[in-house]
Amino acid sequence: MEKESTRMGIEDISKSYIYPDTELDRTEGEAIEAARKLYKQPIKDPDSWLEEDISRNILLTTADAIINWSRRSSIWPINSGLACCAFEMIATAASRFDISRFGMEIFRPSPRQADLLIACGTLTWKMAPTYKRIYEQMAEPKWVIAMGSCAISGGLFRHSYSVVPGINLIIPVDIYIPGCPPRPEALLHGIQALQNKIKHQSIAKKKEQS
Repeated sequence: MEKESTRMGIEDISKSYIYPDTELDRTEGEAIEAARKLYKQPIKDPDSWLEEDISRNILLTTADAIINWSRRSSIWPINSGLACCAFEMIATAASRFDISRFGMEIFRPSPRQADLLIACGTLTWKMAPTYKRIYEQMAEPKWVIAMGSCAISGGLFRHSYSVVPGINLIIPVDIYIPGCPPRPEALLHGIQALQNKIKHQSIAKKKEQS
């Protein structure tokens, strides 16, 4: 009880109004002397348990878990829009839907700095060679999301002589997002599906396939 009352006296000394000055000096002097007697040991570091916990435990993981975690948490899409679905992709990157929550707010202007190609819109045969070249210039590992009916199957224009009836005829596709156009929420769901796919990839399987 004595320690508690002394501590409270020290904490509340600035809030009390004691007159005259001589009385205030005497009260402060008593509180200071009590503090000098009471607080002789340093206060224990509240985070000291962390060092003890680390020293008593070993953190184990796998190379696949670490690599896949870093890859799915820092996907950089390339700045590429084919048609009207690109506006939905742009809206996804804006503040309302905030694609930066997934670590991919940086739309790269160069394929050499990107690992995700969001094919959003109609792909024509005239554009197909250039689009394939962009995909081939992207860094490995790389992924493709086909966003919208036109990218998946040609959409309303699939019977046209100038439209590619499905982007998977030109480049491999990892995730398909149907809709005309799909909303930003659908794109975010597709991104989460892609992250889940990356999570279960393995370096050993890739070596066996190669």
